[in-house]
Amino acid sequence: MPLRNVIDLDANATTAIDPRVLEAMRPHLLIGGNPESRHSLGRAARNAWDESRESIAAILGAHVDELVLTSGGTESNNMAIFGLIDESTRLRSSPEERSRPSVVLVSGIEHPAVAEPLVLLEKQGRLRREIGPVRPDGTIDTERWLERIADDKPLDLVTLMLANNETGAIQDVSAIARAIAARHIVMHTDAVQAVGRMDVDFSALGVTTLAAGSHKMHGPPGIGILLIRKGQKIAPIFHGGGQQLGLRPGTPAVALAVGLAEALRLWQAEKTARTLQWRTLGTVLIESLRQKLADIPVNVIENGPADPDRRLPQTLNLFFDHPAIEGELLLMRLDLAGLAASLGSACASGSTKASPALSAMGMDTHRAKSSIRLSFSAFTTPDHVTRAVDIIASIVQDLTSTSTEAWPDFGH
Repeated sequence: MPLRNVIDLDANATTAIDPRVLEAMRPHLLIGGNPESRHSLGRAARNAWDESRESIAAILGAHVDELVLTSGGTESNNMAIFGLIDESTRLRSSPEERSRPSVVLVSGIEHPAVAEPLVLLEKQGRLRREIGPVRPDGTIDTERWLERIADDKPLDLVTLMLANNETGAIQDVSAIARAIAARHIVMHTDAVQAVGRMDVDFSALGVTTLAAGSHKMHGPPGIGILLIRKGQKIAPIFHGGGQQLGLRPGTPAVALAVGLAEALRLWQAEKTARTLQWRTLGTVLIESLRQKLADIPVNVIENGPADPDRRLPQTLNLFFDHPAIEGELLLMRLDLAGLAASLGSACASGSTKASPALSAMGMDTHRAKSSIRLSFSAFTTPDHVTRAVDIIASIVQDLTSTSTEAWPDFGH
């Protein structure tokens, strides 16, 4: 099938660049200029770089001096985690304190870009993870998190994603940030899926660091955001220049910064219409699927918060409750029929293991391995959803009917 005919309901993996973003980037792709240079090309590049940074910071409720531009959300998460751990260790009052492993409170639903650096540091003996409890709907058990924060046991870092990449569950990050402020504990939030899908205000959240990307909201791939609260130092993980507070050396990617700023500007201008469209499409998809599957013994279950205000408006995570519906087979059949979907995080899509995030929500292995994620972009239309419903319903009907057919009698 030609790629242009594929229905893309995997926007949480990536999105196509908006033509308006590409147009804003075009002059900076076709004309050279290093912002560090003093000639006219360099000055023009510097102006574009500075204006883009100011726009990005303002939309996200941050000061421009709090912004570091990176290669993407994964780098931003890694910079924050390694940098905060190293800096908090350095600031401890005694050699004995500095020699103990850092204690990190983290949820079990984090993206691999957060979870795996913490596992690595734990294997190296540099930290000890405490996994904070998660409710069956994918939101954290806030009361139990607050109880852990309030006790006197050592705690050096809290990391909690703002919105989950698989279920869309939105976490009460600001409540946790307020609680840790009295203990002078640092906090990181992974907002890669949140930015461009919901309002994000860095100052109001109260966290120490925040990571975000560009390609999830129709911006260019290859650029990301790290916000670091003013006055907070983090140890650099890159060396070789003084750019961006000495934390991210290298020649600034002006065209990518312009594209990211334009993608954010478009989100800010169109967020009300996009959000309404996404919620409407989600409702239509679920209701239409249930109607089409009403005559077969399969229950369509939505994973994640029931309250739409606690879930990203363009993310659905569905489980077709029937033993014949196995995730990998369903995903393959959808792909062959021209529908792009996902079983979970795109960064772990090659794995046949159950989703760690869904498992942390208490799901059994079959449900955690067989739930599919459908996510909309700004370019998803009602026609896309209508065609997707027809494809999904047809495949589910086929899989369930095949499983109930009797084996032929070969006379044995």
